[in-house]
Amino acid sequence: MGNDKKSLVVPDEVMISKIYLIRNHKVMLDIDLAELYQVETGRLNEQVKRNVDRFPEDFMFQLTNEEWESLRSQIAISKKGKGGRRYAPFAFTEHGVLMLSSVLNSERAIQVNIQIMRVYTKLKGMLLTHKDILLKLEKLERKTTKHDENFKIVFDYLKELLNPPSEPMRKIGFKQSKED
Repeated sequence: MGNDKKSLVVPDEVMISKIYLIRNHKVMLDIDLAELYQVETGRLNEQVKRNVDRFPEDFMFQLTNEEWESLRSQIAISKKGKGGRRYAPFAFTEHGVLMLSSVLNSERAIQVNIQIMRVYTKLKGMLLTHKDILLKLEKLERKTTKHDENFKIVFDYLKELLNPPSEPMRKIGFKQSKED
């Protein structure tokens, strides 16, 4: 059994490459999950349909034709009538993927789900790190913008001092009257 578990390991990069951002959700498609679980896509979807109450919309949804066409062109999946699927795939959110392990109920499904959950956790950590970096950059940008404004004022004053006015200035000082 120890050898079986080692053969179950799928590189994180492979799993990450199967996570898509659709409708502002990180999802995995039924076809990719079926491949990871080593079951046919039809079998996976059959089990989901038998347990449809376990998969509310925030766990799973079917892609629209437009979403599917766009995704298909990005990831080079075969077109209709050429051996490809006849309908848009189902997309499973993190919670939907977790629910799949109870529906499929195989050792492979459990091990793959554990690995997928670890990948999702890593992705969340990376996103939080990126968010912190973005916040720091925004603060720096605001500071430099304020500094830029201050430098502009200083340069404007310097230009005034260096560029004498075009009309002569009236003389200042004590004036004697002509009567004296």
